[in-house]
Amino acid sequence: MTLFQESQTPMSQHTISTVTKSRLSQMGIAFLLLSHGTACGGSDSATPTDGGNPTDGGGHASDATATDEMSSAGSQGSSDGESADVENADGESADSESGAEDGNTLDGEGTATAAVDLGTAGDYAILAKTGISTVPTSAVTGNIGVSPAAATYITGFSLVADATNVFSRSPQVTGKIYAADYAVPTPANLTTAIGDMLVAFTNAAGRAPDVSGLGAGNIGGMTLKAGVYKWGTGLLIPTDVTLAGNATDVWIFQIAKNLTVSNATNIALTGGAVAKHVFWQVAGFASLGTTAHFEGIILAKTMISLGTGATITGSLLAQTEVSIESSTVVEPAM
Repeated sequence: MTLFQESQTPMSQHTISTVTKSRLSQMGIAFLLLSHGTACGGSDSATPTDGGNPTDGGGHASDATATDEMSSAGSQGSSDGESADVENADGESADSESGAEDGNTLDGEGTATAAVDLGTAGDYAILAKTGISTVPTSAVTGNIGVSPAAATYITGFSLVADATNVFSRSPQVTGKIYAADYAVPTPANLTTAIGDMLVAFTNAAGRAPDVSGLGAGNIGGMTLKAGVYKWGTGLLIPTDVTLAGNATDVWIFQIAKNLTVSNATNIALTGGAVAKHVFWQVAGFASLGTTAHFEGIILAKTMISLGTGATITGSLLAQTEVSIESSTVVEPAM
């Protein structure tokens, strides 16, 4: 800013009028005051800066607009704990008793939910205590194991024992097959894996829920954000369900009775969500209908069954038996 200009009227080199001296003096004082006020940040006026945003007296961008925007955004969220960030197929909020914060994986105390630790049970695509059966031809990617039952309780796989007798193979399995009556160290390893499966079941069941009784036990058509969901009933999934979140988000579903997935129904993951962070803790049995597609780790108290043509990206961990029929099971990368 130009504070003053040279006079256009010719003047003597040694003569300045009294009026000019007075004006220079006044302008000099004003300049000193302005400089002092700017250095001390004493001005309260808002002055446009780059982009037209107001600044405070010290030349810093005002926080008023950002604060208002944050307040407005916060009023639209679900972090007040009154409603879950859950949508049905029409994009409307689904009813629930308690809520999880937007986009976060929260437990009942407002802290990030950790994934359930599967221990060595996570080394298996299928793990059961009393038996594993298939109606050929199925396709399993990952190891399968049964304990304390013997290899004779693994049926339909056309097992071919390895020369070491530590494991066997099957044309339907991309991986190894283990049973409690195989050679050392298989029996001890399986005992540990079964124990880890039971611990994981208890761990998942014990998490504090964010949402209870969602959909009265029917979540068909819903889109669910990460969190811990609990039902004192069975859970029915009659139509497609979407789990929306990122690769670090965790879902835990606590189901007091049975899990039933209807024929041709799909569980879809979006936004980078991964199957290894989805846990279905089922106190009864889990049943996937024909050609259904499922995502996640099923921890079942009793039986897990897959109908003809059903597929899952995840693991089947049952405290009794697992039955599949021309099904596809792909263990998620851990």
